[in-house]
Amino acid sequence: MGSSLTTRPGRVVAGVLAVLALGGALAGCSADPLAEQYRAGDDKGFIAADGLRVVEIPQDERGEPVAFSGELDTGGTITDADVDGDVVVVNFWYAACGPCRAEAPALEEAYTSFAGDDVSFLGVNTTDSAGTALAFAETYGVTYPSVLASVTPEIKLAFAQATPISATPTTLVLDTDGRVAARIIGQLQDASVLETLVSDALAETS
Repeated sequence: MGSSLTTRPGRVVAGVLAVLALGGALAGCSADPLAEQYRAGDDKGFIAADGLRVVEIPQDERGEPVAFSGELDTGGTITDADVDGDVVVVNFWYAACGPCRAEAPALEEAYTSFAGDDVSFLGVNTTDSAGTALAFAETYGVTYPSVLASVTPEIKLAFAQATPISATPTTLVLDTDGRVAARIIGQLQDASVLETLVSDALAETS
C-alpha cells in the first residue's frame, strides 16, 4: 500500500517526493552527462521540445536498490523501508531554484493523481532549512514532505551512488524494488510525463 506518513499539519500524505543536487546548490540549467547519449540517439531516452531530458531504464539494466534515510522538513525521519514496495518519486529541489518553483504545481498534480495507489512522493531539499522548505510548500501548495539534505547530507550520496545527478531540478522514479527506473532532468512542464513514467513502473508489477 502507499505510504501513510503524516506530513504537513492537518494533512495525511500517501507518498513522498524529492529533488537532489550534488556538490552544493547547482544551477537550474546545469548540463547533464546524459545529454550526449540522447543526442546520439540512445533509444532509452528522449529530449522533449522544451528541452526536458527523460530516460527510462529497462528492468534488466537497473542498478541496486537505493538505501536512504533522512530528516524531514515536517519533523521525524524517513527511510527506504517506510516506502518498501511502492513506486517512489524523488524530486530534488531548493527554494531559490526558479524551475523548482515553476514545476511545483505539476508535481503536486501528479502526486494527487496517484492517491490510493502504491505510489509515494518524497522531496529532497538540497540546501535549505526546515523553515524555508515549509514556507515553499505553503506558498506553492506542496503537500508531500521533503528530506533536508542540510541536516542529513548523506542522502545525496545514497542517490549519487545509484545514478548521476548534476542539475536541479531532477526527478527520479524508483520501481517497487527501490531501483532507479526513470529520470527526468530539468523542469517538469506538466504532470503527464511523470504520470506516464509512474504508470509504467506500476504496470511492471501488475
